[in-house]
Amino acid sequence: MFRDCSRPIETGMPTYPGDPDVTLEPDATHEADGYATSELRTGTHAGTHVDAPKHTVPGGEAIDEQAIGRFAFDARLVDCRPLDPREPITPGALPEPDAIGPDVDLLVLRTGWESHWGTDRYRDHPYLTEAAAERCRAAGVGVGLDTFGPDPTPTAGGGADGGSTGDDEPDGTPAHDVLLGHSLPIVENLCGLDGLPERFRLYAFPLRLRGADGSPVRAVAEWEK
Repeated sequence: MFRDCSRPIETGMPTYPGDPDVTLEPDATHEADGYATSELRTGTHAGTHVDAPKHTVPGGEAIDEQAIGRFAFDARLVDCRPLDPREPITPGALPEPDAIGPDVDLLVLRTGWESHWGTDRYRDHPYLTEAAAERCRAAGVGVGLDTFGPDPTPTAGGGADGGSTGDDEPDGTPAHDVLLGHSLPIVENLCGLDGLPERFRLYAFPLRLRGADGSPVRAVAEWEK
């Protein structure tokens, strides 16, 4: 069976705070030109995408320097729910490295935050602690998430429901740095995780963007019925 786990690329879609807005607009039309083409303007980290080490690691590999086969993953779903807004995901929420399985190369963390896509609450997603990222590094696995990323995202505003940034949240991008510093993949803004089996294949092939720090992907899960 197959399932599309990627967000549609469309004008006005949510983007990480400060990233370029996305527009997808007609360039030529059947009525005016006899054919249709469109113009797409987007950042490299829009929608469902993969990060290259270059994203946070100076001198790290660009997306087109990584072998294409690395983006066909043997994935294991880890249900981290229930989680509160901006709650840290600690090593205890993840399998022990020796229990992950030798053929697994990506842990897909289901936080439940995909249901908040398109709202300010999506920014207040749970995040991976540096220690949890180190556990992934020790196991040699990357991570996929149904959130903006493994590190905290700037808040959209204060509020009793978790909108404000906590004083104990890390600065910078420590989870990114641990994973990308060891060339372990990060797949962000996944969706459609409900109902997936524990083990599946995930295909998340990037565009061949020369020297880029990441790329949108069409993320597709495959498993035996």
